[in-house]
Amino acid sequence: MTASLKSSMSSLCVFKSNVSPKLHYPPRTCSSVMNNNAPCSRKLVRKSKASVKAVSFEDQVNIKSHDDEGFYDLHESNKATLQLYAILETVCDRIEMHYNVGVQRDNWNSLLLNSTNVITLAATTMAGVASSLHDGAEQLFALKLSSTLLFSAATWMSLVMNKIQPSQLAEEQRNATRLFRQLQAQIQTTIAVGNATEEDVNNAIEKVLALDKAYPLALLGGAMVEKFPSKFEPAIWWPSSSKTESPSSSSSSPDLTKSSSSTKNGWNEKLEMEMREIIEVVKRKDAEDYERLGNLALKMNKIMAISGSLFTGIAALGSAIFLGNNNNDNGSWGIMIVAVVAGAMASVVNAFEHGGQVGMVVDMYRYCGGFFRLLEETTESTLEEKNCEKRENGEIFEMKMALILGRSVSQLRKLASKSAFCRSQGSEVDEFASKLF
Repeated sequence: MTASLKSSMSSLCVFKSNVSPKLHYPPRTCSSVMNNNAPCSRKLVRKSKASVKAVSFEDQVNIKSHDDEGFYDLHESNKATLQLYAILETVCDRIEMHYNVGVQRDNWNSLLLNSTNVITLAATTMAGVASSLHDGAEQLFALKLSSTLLFSAATWMSLVMNKIQPSQLAEEQRNATRLFRQLQAQIQTTIAVGNATEEDVNNAIEKVLALDKAYPLALLGGAMVEKFPSKFEPAIWWPSSSKTESPSSSSSSPDLTKSSSSTKNGWNEKLEMEMREIIEVVKRKDAEDYERLGNLALKMNKIMAISGSLFTGIAALGSAIFLGNNNNDNGSWGIMIVAVVAGAMASVVNAFEHGGQVGMVVDMYRYCGGFFRLLEETTESTLEEKNCEKRENGEIFEMKMALILGRSVSQLRKLASKSAFCRSQGSEVDEFASKLF
């Protein structure tokens, strides 16, 4: 017991002798120096303040002098982005306005058509009953007067409907809503990509004003789109290009190498020839066909508009003449037959014109014609640009063109090859460029 205790005490003494305590002091900082030596601390503080002032002044000079143009562009980009957001709010408001007005005018078409036909048929029935009765002068007079008033009201309502064409008005607002939504998506894409410029802002404003002019909301004051023009014209809803190219720039070819395999910003001669062939097909097939159909629909609408009002007017006139004749002789009976037949024909014509929405078909052809004209102008202006770097990327442009026409890129290239072969053979291509319309 005592031996083990002695051995443990000896090992503890050996452990103590091996451990030598050491104190690690931190290095003397400026604070410790300041406490011990005040004059030294004042010098260090002065030097540190002077160095801080010198560095801060130099940094300010560098900030102001370094990349001044980039700083200016960043400021302008932020300003342009804020302006685009303001335009976007206006576009969203336009979308809501045109949508609500379109729904309202579609209701006009249904309500006015039903009201006009009901009034016309009621007047026709009263005229027929009055012509078949021979007794009761007071009853005959009431039926004659009622039919005359109803035919007159139907005539005025028919004139108003044929003048404003509610189905065409509703189609105009539907197209305006869709185009404003398309503009909304374009502005949102520009903002998302970033680096918006003043040119983007001006283009967005011009597009909004062009859409307001192409699809007005007002009906009075000459703002309404002409429903019966002398010649069918496609709708124009984009701003006219203010850039006029000089003859030298328009006639000179773009900066491309002769090798069709080499590309510059996605463009080469083969792609340019392909785009030109597609535009030729659009001009010769799609645009001409829709212009022909638009003229046909416009003529049909004119004939129906004149016929509907004319029939109701004849019926009102015959009923008025029959009203002044108290005797139901053969002459008055023949007049009432004319009034009854004219009233029935007026109901049929109005049902075909406004129930079939011929005015809507006319505006649909106007939109399709404008769609193809916009496609032509966009492609031609792109190909006329000499600097390929300023164009949209060629591969993206080709893909967008194919999707717009409802084709794949390979189908678009086959159509261009087919068009070039047909032109070399002196024949016309047997298919349309667009598979959507």
